[in-house]
Formats: sequence, structure tokens, C-alpha cells
Amino acid sequence: MVQLYHPIGTNPFNDDKLHDECGVFGLHGHPDAAVHTALGLHALQHRGQEAAGIVSFDGTHFHSHRSLGNVGDHFSNASVIEQLSGYAAIGHVRYSTSGETVLRNVQPLFADLAGGGLAIAHNGNITNAKGLRRELEERGSIFQSTMDTEVIVHLIATGKEAGLVEKLIDALCRLNGAYALVIQTHEALIGARDPHGVRPLILGELDGGHILCSESCALDIIGANFIRDVKPGEVVVIDDKGVHSLQPFPKSVAQRFCVFEYIYFARPDSVVEGVNVYHARKRIGAELAREHGVNADVVVPVPDSGVPGAIGYSEQAGIPFDLGIIRNHYVGRTFIEPTDSIRHLGVRLKHNANRAALLGRRVVLIDDSIVRGTTSIKIVELVRAAGAKEVHMRVASPPTTHSCFYGVDTPTRDQLLASQMDVAAMAVHIGVDSLAFISIDGMYRAMGHEHRTPDRPQFCDACFTGDYPIELTDQLGGEDIAQLSFLDEAT
Repeated sequence: MVQLYHPIGTNPFNDDKLHDECGVFGLHGHPDAAVHTALGLHALQHRGQEAAGIVSFDGTHFHSHRSLGNVGDHFSNASVIEQLSGYAAIGHVRYSTSGETVLRNVQPLFADLAGGGLAIAHNGNITNAKGLRRELEERGSIFQSTMDTEVIVHLIATGKEAGLVEKLIDALCRLNGAYALVIQTHEALIGARDPHGVRPLILGELDGGHILCSESCALDIIGANFIRDVKPGEVVVIDDKGVHSLQPFPKSVAQRFCVFEYIYFARPDSVVEGVNVYHARKRIGAELAREHGVNADVVVPVPDSGVPGAIGYSEQAGIPFDLGIIRNHYVGRTFIEPTDSIRHLGVRLKHNANRAALLGRRVVLIDDSIVRGTTSIKIVELVRAAGAKEVHMRVASPPTTHSCFYGVDTPTRDQLLASQMDVAAMAVHIGVDSLAFISIDGMYRAMGHEHRTPDRPQFCDACFTGDYPIELTDQLGGEDIAQLSFLDEAT
């Protein structure tokens, strides 16, 4: 079976976070489409570090290069880029949430269909893919990968509608789940978001060409202009005549953008759904200080994702901010074989205490989330060993009590610390003098809402509340999600 999570300990550099889903990028109408796509993927590297791929189109032929590893490992090579000629290209960076990490699962996927070639890149997770795949296989479809994305390809290929866009819309209407898609055909670049708008997708412009990508930081790196967010449920078709918008889904569907994009996933310099991520994280930190102040001498972030929240907390609480933990940015996923003899090093390979900022001080540690808690334990040990007088941890998100099934690699519920312990027990387990999380309503206030509206929440916050806005057809099999202690298969 495909594991929904990567067991802690198999990677000594595992930073005990919810891992980013994937990043997508597409450019139509530019002579250097592949070059700019590679640069865009560099900016989106934080969304996936397992694999990267680009497919280009020159008006006659499609060209493809897909590889395991980071973007810079492969697409900084001039000979690779030269092979990706054309005025259109799409790209993908991957952290697997569906399907094992092998080359056949690296996107973009490409297929020769009756109406011409089609390349597709997907961020998200289709929650009824297992049943759809079974149906397609029974009808004779042959799958080359284990990814849910290939289900979309086969639905398009077997669609009875006349045109490719119509086939795509028909396929989308059969999907449950979260998705942001970029698709390249011989005629157009197409983007699509699920009706709830869980995953991000934006529209940009560069030298008369048009771009679809996951975050605005991918526009910034190439000097492109932001136009707008692709709307939830919208299908955008970009061809030589311009940008065409289709709205095939009912407008009554509630929008539920993933709030964890603001907490951790998106880059802090991105603007997502009209909100600057850095400022959102500072506001969360400030709200956390209002809710859970403590007498202390210094506010210290757990780098790097805890930095904006710690700045916000420091400013609101009037407690000095300092870098009490220094991160080594040059430890890669494959730096050294994770043998038993080095596993005890834990987070020391990535983090080191700055003794001068910690010795004899009452410290407030700010982190964006606690998942399994394994890294939190080691961070607290580092800070205490450096001479901290007291250690108080404040977390810039509510307790993570539920798994995500919408495109985020998440531990099972029995691996989530907050689903097994209350806050007081977690504090003892982690070894802090006090522990507090921002409340659900506090998080919503930081995002500009008075509170969470229970009957129509403004975000997808299922990892905190268990309120899943999209049916989990494959995962549940008719069971109540609240009663599931674990799930061991993702599709």
C-alpha cells in the first residue's frame, strides 16, 4: 500500500512538519517558455522537493524532461533547457501525497489523445480516485502510474464530449477532492481549480504571454505581473486569442481555501487570495500574544517558518525578538545515509542553539505548528542545554488533530500528538514550562474575520477541526472520519 506519511526516523533531517503538496507553473505565448518555467519552479521549490518536470510545446511537437530531485539538480543544465523548445511549457514540483516516488510518477504527465497531445500537472488530491480508477480499468484503460492525476487523463481520453475543453469539464464534474491543474494541449494552456478553491492558482502576464502558477513568488522571480487569482470552480483557457473564463460549477458551492497555506505552506513573500502571507503570519503571532501572553525576556522563533509569527508576537507583547536558534540551510535530504549511528543527532543537523541569546533568559519559543512533537522535544532540549532559565512554547496554529486528504502529506491520526494528548499533557511530553496554541477564532480574527462561522467556515481547517468540506469517498468507505484512528492508504 502507498503510505500516507513518511515514518519518522527514516530521514534524520525530517523537521516534523506537514509537508507541502506540489507546485504547478504554466506559460503560454513566450519564446523562452521553458526557461521561465524552470525559474518559476525554483521559486516554488518549497512546495515539493522529491521530483520536478517540464513539458514544452513548439507548435508541432511536445518535449519533456522529468527527474527525481530538486529543480536546480536538473534544470540549471543548459543542454536540458535547449531540448525543451517552444512557446509554451508547464512544470511541476512534487512532494508525493498519492503514489510512490519513482520516475513514472513524476509530473507533468503526458498522453497522446485522439485530439492531440496533452500534458497535465496537478496540485491536490482526488478523494474518489480509487473508485474512478477501478471503473476505468474495467472499461479497458491501462494506467502507467499510481497517481490520482492519471485518472483525470483517462477521464478526458474516454470522454464523450466533442472538444477537449468539454471533455475536461465533464471529467472535472466527476471528481471529488482538491485540485489546481495546469494543462497544455496543442492549442491552449488550461487552468482549473476545484469548486471549493482549496488549493491556490493564480494568473499572471509576461511580455504578452500568460502564466498560471501556484503562488505569486513564481511571478516575481521572472518579473511577471500578477493579474488575479483563478476563481474557485473556474476553468481558464489561454490561447493565441487571449484568456477565456468558464464557470462550469454552481456558484452556490462554499469557498474553503486551505488556511494552512497562510500558516506554513506558501512562501512568506507570496500574496495568496489577496492576502500577503508574511503579514498574515505576523498577525497570527500578534493574536497569539494577545491570547497567551507570558512573562519572558526574549521571543525566539523556530526557524524558518516561525520567524514572522515570532516578530508579530514580539511586537504585540513588547518582548525583544532574537535569533536564539540558527538553522543550517545546507543539509539536504540525501546528505548522509540515515544509519542508526547518526539518528541520535536529530534536529542538531539542522538547528543549533545561539547560547548568547538564551543563557539565563526566560524564552518564548514560537513555532507554526506541532505535528508529531518529535522535533519540538529536541528543540526544547537544545534551548535548555544552552542555559535558558524557562522555556515557554507558543504555537501559531490550533492543535493539529486530524489528517489532511486534500493534497498534504500528513501523519495518521495516531501519529498526531494533539489527537492523543491534551495541551497540558503535551507540555509535559515536550518538556516546556508552558504550552499554548492560538484558538480557532483567534486564527480567524488574524485572517480578518470576527470568528469562525460553524455552519459555513471561511477556510478549509479540517486538520484542526475535522470538518472536511469535500467527501472522502475512497478514504472512508462509509465510516465516520471522527472514529478513524488511522488511515494507511492514499489514492
